[in-house]
Amino acid sequence: MLTLYRDEDGAVRASTGLDLPPGVIWIDLLDPTDEERAFVESRARLRTPSRAQLSEIEASSRLIVEGDVLYLSTPVVGRGSDDEHHVSPAGFVLSPRLLLTIRYDELAAFDAVTEQIRKDETLASGVGVFVALLEAIVDRGADVLEHLGAQLEKTSRSVFRGDPSNPRHAVRSTKRLRVTLSHLGAIGERVSQARDVLLGVGRIASFASDVGNAWIGPEIRVRLGAVTKDIASLNDYEGHLANKVQFLLDAVLGFITIEQNDVFKVLTIASVAGIPPTVFAGIWGMNFKAMPELDWRYGYPLAVLAIVLSAVLPLVWFKVRGWF
Repeated sequence: MLTLYRDEDGAVRASTGLDLPPGVIWIDLLDPTDEERAFVESRARLRTPSRAQLSEIEASSRLIVEGDVLYLSTPVVGRGSDDEHHVSPAGFVLSPRLLLTIRYDELAAFDAVTEQIRKDETLASGVGVFVALLEAIVDRGADVLEHLGAQLEKTSRSVFRGDPSNPRHAVRSTKRLRVTLSHLGAIGERVSQARDVLLGVGRIASFASDVGNAWIGPEIRVRLGAVTKDIASLNDYEGHLANKVQFLLDAVLGFITIEQNDVFKVLTIASVAGIPPTVFAGIWGMNFKAMPELDWRYGYPLAVLAIVLSAVLPLVWFKVRGWF
C-alpha cells in the first residue's frame, strides 16, 4: 500500500515526470511491493530500505546519515491476523523536504497522525509529520504501559488476596495459579516489547535532533527534546513494571511450590497413618490356632477397634503438632 499525503489531485501517480510535486510531504509505504518501492525511489530519489535492513539491531544500521538525508529505523508493536501482538520494524527516511516511512503492520499511531494531517493544515512539512509520528508512538506506548500497570495491579490483588467474588477466594488452587502464571508471562512479554519500542524511538529522536541541526528548526528540536524526556520517564515506569512482573512471577511460583508441598504432606501423613492398621491386620489375619485372641468373646470387635485407633491416633498427633 502506497499513500501520499498533501497530494489531493493525485497528479504524482498520473504524471510521467520524475519529480514529486512540492505539495507531497509524506509518503507512507505499508508492506510495499517491489513495484511500489521502485516507484518511490524513482520519484522521491530516496533509497527505500528493505525489511531485512530495517530489522538490523546495531545502532550503526538503525541511525544512518547520507548527505542531508536521515535513514532511521525502530521496532514497533503491531497486531497480526491472529490478534497477537508482535514486534516488526518501521523505517523513517527523513529529508529537508520529504518524509518517507516504511512499515509492515497497521499501527494506531500512524492512523492518528493520518487523521491529524487531514484536519490540521498547519502540519505542512515532512519533519513536522516525523515529530508527530514519534509523539503518537510515545503516547500509544504510555497508554499501553498504563493498561499493563492496571492489569498487574489486578493480578497482584488476585494473587495475594484471592478473588473477592468467590466465597472461597482465600483458597489458592494450583490450576488458578498456573493460569495467573501464564497471564503474567503475557504481560511481561508486552512490557518487554514496549521497552524495545521506547528505546528505538528515543534513539532516533535524539539522533535526529543532533544531526539535523542544519535544517531542523528550534521549535522541532524542542519537541524532539520533549519526546526524549517523555521516553526517559516512561522507561522508569517500564522498569517498575518489569520488576513487579518478576516479583509476582516469583510469588506465584512460591505459592505453587507450597501447594505441591501440601499435597506431598497429605500423602505422607496418609501413608504413615496406614502403617499401624496394616500391622495389626497382618498379625490377626494369620489365624494361628494357639493365638489367645481366638478364644476371646469380643476379640473381633476389639481387633477392629485397635485397627481404627491405630489409624486415628497418628492423625490426631499430626493435627496437634500442626503438621496439616
